[in-house]
Amino acid sequence: MGLALLVIVWLITFLSTYFFIAKTWWLPAGMSAAAPGIDHQFFVTFILMGVVFVLAQCALGYFVWKYRDRTDAAKVTYSHGNTKLEVVWTALTAILFVGMNLMGSPIWAAQRFEPAKEGAIPVEVTGMQFAWYFRYAGLDGKFGKTDLHMVDPSSGNEAAIGLDSTDPASKDDVVTGTMYVPVGREVDLNLRAVDVIHSFFIPSMRFKQDAVPGLAIHMHFTPTQTGDYEIACAELCGLGHYKMHGMLKVVSQDDFDKWLAAREAEKQ
Repeated sequence: MGLALLVIVWLITFLSTYFFIAKTWWLPAGMSAAAPGIDHQFFVTFILMGVVFVLAQCALGYFVWKYRDRTDAAKVTYSHGNTKLEVVWTALTAILFVGMNLMGSPIWAAQRFEPAKEGAIPVEVTGMQFAWYFRYAGLDGKFGKTDLHMVDPSSGNEAAIGLDSTDPASKDDVVTGTMYVPVGREVDLNLRAVDVIHSFFIPSMRFKQDAVPGLAIHMHFTPTQTGDYEIACAELCGLGHYKMHGMLKVVSQDDFDKWLAAREAEKQ
């Protein structure tokens, strides 16, 4: 029985390890300026944690076999612990945990605490059950006021986010259900939520941040390649959570300017 358990434990360990080594369960190709650094963090984390996991599981299988129930087994002895070993593995765990956090913090902080570069495209992202809405400031470069009492998703994109039509700055605001951004240009996001907590997640951009009711959360990223990329909600937000997704279209600067001009013309 002990040998059978050893084989099962080791088989599960090595099969699951193979899937990660082969990158069968891996993120899609990174398409943002921050993606290489984030992917490196993932790779290092998987290597370090993978080594610990494999060694621990191999030891588990060995101990299951070595201390199996048998007639010639020696009389059991009890240990009250080893202070030196406990100090060592606690210290190593702390060093590894703190070290990995320090390694990843510059990238994490750069997207959240550093201001966006001059010339970044401002985009407001609003999450509500169960859709994403994207607003662009238009020619005046200013976002119009919104009012939660005016929110009405059944009356179009502008009403869905509660855009105040009496505010002059809102006249040229463009609200869409698909996010358009120019390639190679930083996007300055203002994340907000109307009802519950949502999480704005673009796997290919390595971008994920909660959208919290009552808060305006600024983050930024820079797409590096044109294409269509899925947007998901990574926070359980209700029965329709599974269908809360959108699309990010990264296009050339010229195509973006034409798209924005066409949307503004439709409002005239």
